[in-house]
Amino acid sequence: MPPQQVVVTRHGETEWSRDGRHTGRTDLPLTEHGERQARELRSTLAGWDFAAVFSSPLQRALATARLAGFVDDVIIDPDLQEWDYGDYDGRTSAEIRHERPGWVLWRDGCPGGESIDQVARRAERAIGRFRSFDGDVLAFSHGHLLRILTARWLDMNATAGQHFLLGPAAPSTLGYEHDWTALLRWNDSPHAK
Repeated sequence: MPPQQVVVTRHGETEWSRDGRHTGRTDLPLTEHGERQARELRSTLAGWDFAAVFSSPLQRALATARLAGFVDDVIIDPDLQEWDYGDYDGRTSAEIRHERPGWVLWRDGCPGGESIDQVARRAERAIGRFRSFDGDVLAFSHGHLLRILTARWLDMNATAGQHFLLGPAAPSTLGYEHDWTALLRWNDSPHAK
């Protein structure tokens, strides 16, 4: 059998993701454009036979999974929720830097929210669950969480996730080359920003 592949897919566009606002635990719906992006995933993901399909419990991820054609047997995984931005939820980086010059999420975190190490531990637990399945796995989640998950899949420090830009409804494939983990495909979508 070929080694397992894990397809990680960010949710479709929301009003806040469109506007560049940090969207952590605020449970926003997809925009009409985000719904179209999610439906386009049907053809992108056609042909895969997934042993398991996971999703964050937040509605933007679950709606993306549903519109992409994955309605039954989706495993809800709280560890796939987005980074908890605490006091910075709903704010843009520019707004935050106006009050806190030089602020960088990946280095400085968010007051009242999670540290990057806490997010990395959640990502590692999710990876462990993915690996417990025989066969390929699909996961619907959020931008920063998936970037950190990818860094940890590759045995990199969680902060390396800052280098993996990920557009809405853009699937990426994690897997193996020989005996080590590999990034097989990234941000693979015609509508990725």
